[in-house]
Amino acid sequence: MSVEFIGMIQPRKQSEIHPADRSVVLDRGYLQDFAHAHEAGGFDRALIGYYSDTPDGLLLGGYIAEQTTRLGLLIAHRPGFVAPPVAARAFATLDQLSGGRAAIHVISGGDDADQRRDGDYLDKDARYARTEEYIEILRSIWGGDAPVSHAGRYYRFEAASPAVRTARSQPIPIYFGGASDAAVAVAARQADVFALWGETRAQVAEITGRVRATAARAGRVIRFSLSFRPILADTEAQAWARAEKIRETIIAGKGEAWLGRSNGEAPVNEGSRRLLAAAALGDRLDNCLWTGAAALTGARGNTTALVGTPHQVAEALLDYWRLGVSTFLLRGFDPLEDAIDYGERLIPLTRALIAAEQTADHTSGAPRSLASAAASF
Repeated sequence: MSVEFIGMIQPRKQSEIHPADRSVVLDRGYLQDFAHAHEAGGFDRALIGYYSDTPDGLLLGGYIAEQTTRLGLLIAHRPGFVAPPVAARAFATLDQLSGGRAAIHVISGGDDADQRRDGDYLDKDARYARTEEYIEILRSIWGGDAPVSHAGRYYRFEAASPAVRTARSQPIPIYFGGASDAAVAVAARQADVFALWGETRAQVAEITGRVRATAARAGRVIRFSLSFRPILADTEAQAWARAEKIRETIIAGKGEAWLGRSNGEAPVNEGSRRLLAAAALGDRLDNCLWTGAAALTGARGNTTALVGTPHQVAEALLDYWRLGVSTFLLRGFDPLEDAIDYGERLIPLTRALIAAEQTADHTSGAPRSLASAAASF
């Protein structure tokens, strides 16, 4: 099983410890530096997120494609705001312009308030049902040899043109976010890659097993992505000291917009609830999983970290790879600086460890040890 690394490119500097400059919505220089860092660092793709108050992801993707030659583009997209025939053409156009580098990260929407800002008032279950219909339409148009008509529960159109083809013979890859039962059901039937936030090994084993079984009943095989916020340093003690500094910064209010939930209510999306369930087990879990930021922010998004030296974090990623996770989405609390560091110290080492795991010792028949793989790096 191969491994894929995805970063996340933002149009301005912002994180839980770096409040955004409200006067800057789009910093072209920062976006350009971010794109170059991901390409130089060996990331396979970069995610471009979707929020109701950020620049358009498809247009950002087009700009990033112009700044790079190899980096894949993973565009977060919420069904419901763009008619599927229009979205099919837009993504196929980006795929053509980028030389076959486009992928779509489908997010049905876990925040009712943010959905309503763009005019969507469906409840969560209805959003997942709409998402399934949406994906089916995209694929029918991308793969169509004749005009496509459709009359469904959420969409109706006649003779949509498939003339704008993707750059590849295969459809654009579909990554899928969500952790609820409804999400699992749709992902098992439709997704190429099922994306999760960073959980404990036990949680990951449980949900990936459930998704695999559901997909198998539909005659499908699905891949898995896991998202983390690695915190690296030269020594383990320095890495944990950095994690504590991040905690203190969040508490101090420098990341005020990210701190807690203003209404005091539990998160509505299952992914956040799963992260908070992990946080309830303790601050430090498994080998180096840190839940401190998730607990402080109400797990609003991908907020769990792997803390340690590059070797320790690479070994933790290897443990998840052994559970069947083939994609890792890595982004830092210091977004650009961490992306550069991951490319220099974490991604190459993790690839080496996984390659060593795949290479059995011809004498003993056993994989090489982690120690010997790290020493040869």
